[in-house]
Amino acid sequence: MSKIYPSPAAALSGLLRDGMTIMSGGFGLSGNPESLIPEIRASGIRDLTVISNNAGADGFGLWMLLESRQVRKMISSYVGENKLFEQQYLSCDLELELNPQGTLAERIRAGGAGIPAFYTRTGVGTVVADGKPAEIFEGEEYVRETWLRADLSIIKAWRADSAGNLRFRKTARNFNPNMATAGKVTVAEVEEIVPDGTFDPDCIHTPGIYVDRVVLSTINEKRIEKRTVRQRESV
Repeated sequence: MSKIYPSPAAALSGLLRDGMTIMSGGFGLSGNPESLIPEIRASGIRDLTVISNNAGADGFGLWMLLESRQVRKMISSYVGENKLFEQQYLSCDLELELNPQGTLAERIRAGGAGIPAFYTRTGVGTVVADGKPAEIFEGEEYVRETWLRADLSIIKAWRADSAGNLRFRKTARNFNPNMATAGKVTVAEVEEIVPDGTFDPDCIHTPGIYVDRVVLSTINEKRIEKRTVRQRESV
């Protein structure tokens, strides 16, 4: 049965509610589910816990949900390029659970793999470890981290077929594949929907078993977060 939906709004129909936890793919401005986020904003749901590497940039991505005050808590790794995020956190309008980036990725992977907890050296001796159990392994201290799972994962891929098999391009293959496995429901927006049988099975990045709904992207801006140029040398 085809998993393809006719629009981003249709792909999210019946899935959204107040107080839910949402995983949102993306790394900086790459691989953000640009078409699904505006539909979440339009739905008006509130008190969201959002798990994402960052919360978009000014005017882009998850910034839209911060601007509309729909997010109660962010579980993130990097917040440095988002002034609104900073302002809301410093004014105590937004709860933040800050994670080392590798720990965040592994917590999401663990959630998808059914692993409730794991130990890591990252964060030992810092505020990251405060209040968390620790154990000694081979003479070194390790802090225990727990899995992350979500009611809904929204991700962005390059291509999909009707079964929901996905392929990603370059940096967009960041948090998206792991998040696809860790949501009770996963909705993937894609740049292109291809005929069944197009993908070599060995080249599928995310198998369709992890993807519940697929929709063609309506927004594909591909912004550049920071552009650095040099003056052309005179001849």
